[in-house]
Amino acid sequence: MKIGVNVLNFGPGTDPGALRSWAQTVEGLGFDLLMVSDHVAITPDVAERYPAPFYEPFTTLSWLAGLTTRVRLGTTVLIAPYRHPLLTARMAANLDELSGGRLVLGVGVGWARQEFAALGIPFERRGRLTDDHLRDVRAAWADTASYGDRRIPVWVGGNSDAGLRRAVRLGDAWHPLRCTMPWLREAAVRLAESAAEQRLPVPALAPRIALRITPAPVTGPQRLAGEGTIDQIMDDLDQLRRIGAETVVLDPYQGDPRETRRPQTAWQALATVAAHLDPTTRTGTEQS
Repeated sequence: MKIGVNVLNFGPGTDPGALRSWAQTVEGLGFDLLMVSDHVAITPDVAERYPAPFYEPFTTLSWLAGLTTRVRLGTTVLIAPYRHPLLTARMAANLDELSGGRLVLGVGVGWARQEFAALGIPFERRGRLTDDHLRDVRAAWADTASYGDRRIPVWVGGNSDAGLRRAVRLGDAWHPLRCTMPWLREAAVRLAESAAEQRLPVPALAPRIALRITPAPVTGPQRLAGEGTIDQIMDDLDQLRRIGAETVVLDPYQGDPRETRRPQTAWQALATVAAHLDPTTRTGTEQS
């Protein structure tokens, strides 16, 4: 099972130097994947959670590709309706080629109504637009004369049943975000059932989970996967491996933008996890 990291490409403490340090830390600790998020217009609903500066993901990942050599690069998640599908296809194909085939394209439908309005995109149609977008992107990549032989993994985000079904129809992996372990165990079953109903292959499971290390165990039904003592977190990762997760992305962001001024806290948590990983059970790292 591969382990990735959600890197903070927004907030008052984020600048090129911080992004460079994030990338060097993630790759240096041996993680397999570095992912960033996506917003275009930092409207009030977006700024409340993810304030400016917000570094655009394709631009940021292209720059980080030149600062790294091994770690894969991805979006968690690109908001599909915000860009023309041919633009997404071209930028993704170029980034994948320039990085030596390291791109993972995670996509989602989006949630920020004000941002949709600012971009002139109908919020109520975002699900259908995302479906059309993914079909058009894949059709563009199939034109090998223009795009080369691109086999970029597409992860479909969204915790809803619609997101799960979309992943089966149009994705290589399902990428649910910040869930409890019981929810993820049940969701893995639903994913297989949906694939059987649609008579399609079961996509990979690639969840993004929390990363919050606590001195004492966290208990109760609302405990997120990846939250608690290091032993709890390592047990969560083991359980995810057992239910078939191919990649797990760790998200150290706790929701306060001021955290971006103190990335060392997140880096220490990542170092603690890295020190507890058994290299003999992982793929994709320098130890394998």
